[in-house]
Amino acid sequence: MRSWQRHALAALLGIYAVLGTLLVGGWVPAWFYPVAMPVMTALGMAFALLHAAGQLGWRRALFFWGVVFVVGLLMESVGVLTGWPYGPYHYTSKLGPRFLGLVPYVIPLAWFMMMYPSWVIARRTLAAGGVRRAPWAVAALTGWVMTSWDFLMDPMMVHFHHWIWEVHGAYFSVPLQNFLGWWLTVFLAILVFEASARPPTLRENTTAPLRWAVVWYGLVFLSNFSASLDAHLTGSALAGALAMLPWVLVGWVATGESAPRRRSA
Repeated sequence: MRSWQRHALAALLGIYAVLGTLLVGGWVPAWFYPVAMPVMTALGMAFALLHAAGQLGWRRALFFWGVVFVVGLLMESVGVLTGWPYGPYHYTSKLGPRFLGLVPYVIPLAWFMMMYPSWVIARRTLAAGGVRRAPWAVAALTGWVMTSWDFLMDPMMVHFHHWIWEVHGAYFSVPLQNFLGWWLTVFLAILVFEASARPPTLRENTTAPLRWAVVWYGLVFLSNFSASLDAHLTGSALAGALAMLPWVLVGWVATGESAPRRRSA
């Protein structure tokens, strides 16, 4: 039994939940706030990679991470340089070192942090619905699940000056084009992974329980929702809840006991 992986996943869930609560409550030292986003993202990336390894094996998990990192960094770099596909924006220095002065290295890690649990939800939802899991179908639904997060997260990150939109968009100052760009980025990354790695059916196991990926998606929602309310971003907080909570519910049901099981090695 790879019990160390299960224990590590449980610890990462617990640490993220505790840190998120302390941050929203204002119960951490002042020096921690500037590094909070990179630290929380690193925890999320570690959880996603470890969970993926428990489901797919380390080779596929690392390939998944690499595809998302490269596609995310490439699309974001093009976006900052040209305004396509998200709309005109640029990053501030608050997220740390930037690739070619354009995109903070933490950003493609955040893409993987949430793209993996979004993929788990999408794959299990399609399987539970009896839909053929063609790569394009998995990619399209994963894009929808993950883009739902941006309805909550983007206005909050703009509020905290992590990036700046150079136009005044229709969605709490965010351009609507941005959400199409998000969906396209996820679609491309998942399509490459699905078509190249041909991942197996997701099955329940004791190393990386499927529902833990849904719990992670839900924890990120709760953390961002609470931070948005604390920053008086009530409109985007409620819109984000309407976008994300259905996927928490659908994902929880789809990863339930009806999921095929396999024994851990």
